[in-house]
Amino acid sequence: MSAGMAVESLMAGAEIAVLWGQADFRRKRTGKLKAVSDRSVRPTRASPTGASPTETRSTQARSTQAAVTRTPAKRLGEMAEAAFLAKVSRLKFGVACPWGDSDRYDFIVDAGKKLWKVQVKSAHRVGEDGTYSFRAHGSSMAAYKADEIDVLVAYVVPEDVWYVFPVRELGGLRSLKLFPGSRKKRSKFEKYREAWWILRGR
Repeated sequence: MSAGMAVESLMAGAEIAVLWGQADFRRKRTGKLKAVSDRSVRPTRASPTGASPTETRSTQARSTQAAVTRTPAKRLGEMAEAAFLAKVSRLKFGVACPWGDSDRYDFIVDAGKKLWKVQVKSAHRVGEDGTYSFRAHGSSMAAYKADEIDVLVAYVVPEDVWYVFPVRELGGLRSLKLFPGSRKKRSKFEKYREAWWILRGR
């Protein structure tokens, strides 16, 4: 498989992960699973069996959720990384991947004046209180340090929201809790929401 085909495959998986995450978020918030709108899918008319368009879309959403639920955590992480590639490319950053997976960072982002070592984390499910939890450590369980990475990027898949944290600002934290969709709870980290300006050195 060529590199281009591999990226396209991961991007398709990333889109599925986003759709599932959004469907799961809506189910927990309303008590029932709602179909996730997709402009690429035409409205569905009643089937010959008598199923309504709403029932048909709900069935499709449940099928999408079931498919991604069976996806291993590592694969979900790869999908988030593919989404990150697409995001920073749209923002006109250069991006490269280190060879192998021995380093603490996932990507090197070229902002023109500086190369940033970036670690990407993702959350695919919302907690009962609207919380999204992220790990700020690797397999060693030790918090990321400034000599290992420059930036930790957290992707809230159901909300399609990104947070960009300078690792020095995390103060050695090993986990983070974010509330991007809550009107009652506000995280002290909200100032880092979509803070891509950090990579531009502003």
